[in-house]
Amino acid sequence: MEKILIAEDDNAIAELEKDYLEINGYDCDIADDGTEALKRALTVDYDLLILDIMLPGKSGYDICREVRAQKDIPIIMVTAKQESIDKIRGLGLGADDYVSKPFDPGELVARVKVHIERYNRLTGKKKIDADVIEYDGLRLEKNSWKVFVDGKEIEMANKEFELLTFLMSNPNKVFSKEYLFERIWGYDFLSDSATVAVHINRIRDKIEPDRNVNKYISTIRGAGYRFNMKEN
Repeated sequence: MEKILIAEDDNAIAELEKDYLEINGYDCDIADDGTEALKRALTVDYDLLILDIMLPGKSGYDICREVRAQKDIPIIMVTAKQESIDKIRGLGLGADDYVSKPFDPGELVARVKVHIERYNRLTGKKKIDADVIEYDGLRLEKNSWKVFVDGKEIEMANKEFELLTFLMSNPNKVFSKEYLFERIWGYDFLSDSATVAVHINRIRDKIEPDRNVNKYISTIRGAGYRFNMKEN
């Protein structure tokens, strides 16, 4: 899962950006101060930065300049300013793209996707999960859409496979039923998040050696589901 830093001091806008990006499978952090944003950008392995120009502490321009001196990752500038000179300045400092407020969150997501894919393609940096995920007797092969438990192939319906793939690709993270429903089924599917619980139970029936323990997929009360994978 690609990781994105949102540097934005307007909490409503930051949360809107975060919600849209997370629905589309990105992991997001928010920094509402330029100094903190720069510190995170230089110390955390982000795949893309979204920088508001007008930030307390340090401006988006300053952050862009200092990050560019040390890192080569996509940067999208976001600002309420409309003047061409501001765009030219941001791009001149090394920004890859420029979005003016107010903007369509869907367009921002599309631009994020394009820049990350382009960066990975040009640098050869592979952020896509491995084709095979294997853990403690459970093996999932993405390309062939096959699942094995202790070497025995297990048949799974398409959505069961997609749901298990997503959870195994993002181990030890808790995802709500609502998030999983939107991620796997999408907004237009005529059902509700209860569908997720039904599919989780079906998956457990097929992969869990002991349904009283739920070794692989845990239910986190009031929060959602987590695929358990111990660190080596």
